[in-house]
Amino acid sequence: MSSVVSHDYLESLLESLPKDSTDALSWLKQLRAEAIDQVGRQKLPTLRDEEWRFTDISPLTKLPYRPSQAAADLRLADIEHLFLEEANNRLVFVDGHYAPQLSNIIDTENLVIGNLSELLSSQASSIQPHLGQYAKFQENIFTAQNTAFLQDGAVIAIARNTSVSAPMHLLFIATQKEVTSYARCLLIGDTGSNVTLIEDFVALQEDAYVTNSVTEISLAANAQAKHYRIQRENNKAFHLANCAVSLAHASRYQSINIALGAHISRFNLDVQITDEAAECSIDGLTLIAGKQLSDTHTNIDHLKPNGTSKQQNKCIIDGAAHAVFNGKIMVRPQAQQTNSSQSSRNLLLSSQAHVDTKPQLEIFADDVKCAHGATVGQLDHEELFYLQSRGLSEDAARNLLTYAFGAEIINRIAITSLRQQLEQIVLNQTQSR
Repeated sequence: MSSVVSHDYLESLLESLPKDSTDALSWLKQLRAEAIDQVGRQKLPTLRDEEWRFTDISPLTKLPYRPSQAAADLRLADIEHLFLEEANNRLVFVDGHYAPQLSNIIDTENLVIGNLSELLSSQASSIQPHLGQYAKFQENIFTAQNTAFLQDGAVIAIARNTSVSAPMHLLFIATQKEVTSYARCLLIGDTGSNVTLIEDFVALQEDAYVTNSVTEISLAANAQAKHYRIQRENNKAFHLANCAVSLAHASRYQSINIALGAHISRFNLDVQITDEAAECSIDGLTLIAGKQLSDTHTNIDHLKPNGTSKQQNKCIIDGAAHAVFNGKIMVRPQAQQTNSSQSSRNLLLSSQAHVDTKPQLEIFADDVKCAHGATVGQLDHEELFYLQSRGLSEDAARNLLTYAFGAEIINRIAITSLRQQLEQIVLNQTQSR
């Protein structure tokens, strides 16, 4: 990794903190220093690494790895079509840099929301216990690199027993070519809080670039969060993302990840159930074609009793595209009475499309209810025949069945405007095959 990222440049980041608050921010400087050290120690993963044996990211080494620069040429009118009408609070990041002129913050009572670099001084006591504590960078070079470049980022902290009715929209926009952008998000839900978070990754240009994203979520006792993650970058992009979630007593976390874009994408989701009676629901939909490669790795770690986890992941693969799903559920010896289920369903639309799927259970407790399964197949010929017998053409029947396969996941999104956008995208992609 040091061959593509200048160590001198990384070291210079340690000097970029405000000079008048060095003592107050010494913890952040130390965090960066530890990440920089890990960047120097680690190497890019290859097909020889077990966790990456289906995902070849060697094309990354052919790209310039310079960080993106802040740009101010985007106007509100350029991105209004990306806004969600239900979202009163919107944070916009252009090539990883916060754009206040494009953002909109309304709710400030019982809620902290804003840019990391601007909140560090006033909210350090809230941010420090969580930032860099869940997304571990000791064995993940991309998380280490993101932490080393830590500057701008979205911070959302919900106060105790506060329910935020309108969703929070984080919009990450790519405009520069052959650069790496570092997206960062920290969500802190205090006891009894409730929030909906949308991470939305889009591109306004068609050239190659890299998005390196890290999200950390901490939910205290009885807190709830819905987390919708939409990746619709261009088909030359590289998207590398890591999300780490910590769940306390009786907290509830719902995640829906939609992967549509990028030439090569990798999404790692790590959920730690750290106390009793916590629940998580994790759903995913991948829709790719051409020569796209989309890799989803999830890990749900049950550390305490009476936890519940449900996961369904679907892939629709066309052309010569390649999808990867590796879902791991760990049930520790002390996590008795765990209830967990996992499903991987995959639809191949061409003879060249392929998928590698590996649902995985590791159970070290004896009083549990756990199940998993995987299916790989093509469109059902009897269903096609039935629709054609009702007057639909073969193409229309195929498109309808393909859309219905993916719509099961999209319909679980509770935000109407976002759901409608995604429905239209899926319809357009199935019809353009």
